[in-house]
Amino acid sequence: MNEVGGSSIFELFWQAHIVVKLVMIGLAMASIWSWKIIGDKFFVISKSRKASKQFEKAFWSGQNLDDLYRNIGQRPDNPMAAIFVSAMREWKRAQEAGKDSDVDNRISLQMRIEKVMDVTIQREVGSLERHLMFLATTGSAAPFVGLFGTVWGIMNSFTAIAASKSTSLAVVAPGIAEALFATAIGLVAAIPAVIFYNKFSGEIGRIGQDLENFADEFSAIFSRQFENG
Repeated sequence: MNEVGGSSIFELFWQAHIVVKLVMIGLAMASIWSWKIIGDKFFVISKSRKASKQFEKAFWSGQNLDDLYRNIGQRPDNPMAAIFVSAMREWKRAQEAGKDSDVDNRISLQMRIEKVMDVTIQREVGSLERHLMFLATTGSAAPFVGLFGTVWGIMNSFTAIAASKSTSLAVVAPGIAEALFATAIGLVAAIPAVIFYNKFSGEIGRIGQDLENFADEFSAIFSRQFENG
């Protein structure tokens, strides 16, 4: 499995020029870090979706909002609960200050609640998007970095060919193989990064849309509460 044209992967690495070695090491490290991010995102997004669904079920179950707020406490474990807590906290502050009695104060409170929910959405989505830019950068840059290593390796191969004054396949092939190995590592690093960047971006976009829908529905609940109050 580790043989490439009669030479092992490690032989191709150790025989490569120092610049090509550095390129290979950098790409390998980028690939390892990309897979770490991919694993973390799978866990975080899956956990966030599951917890949000559980919270949404409790929210629409008819449970008293004050009781739900007390049950969640100050440590919401998912983005949707974080939006709920931020809005309820703002409402509680207004009640304690007695600023939810007249019409003008209610309008101002409604605007503040919508604002804190928007800020919370941005913060939660930003948290889910953390480190995704590394995947995007790896996916776009890794092939070119690998190509740089390949070009450098081929240049050195031609220099070696000129020095040996031989153009036989036995002389040319090893150096070319070492050089192309850098491009292969670049593609190995880039392809998963691009695939999972697109996957996670789409999932986070859908989560963000769900959060905005929930915030709109919750804002409508507050609006009706103010009208009835």
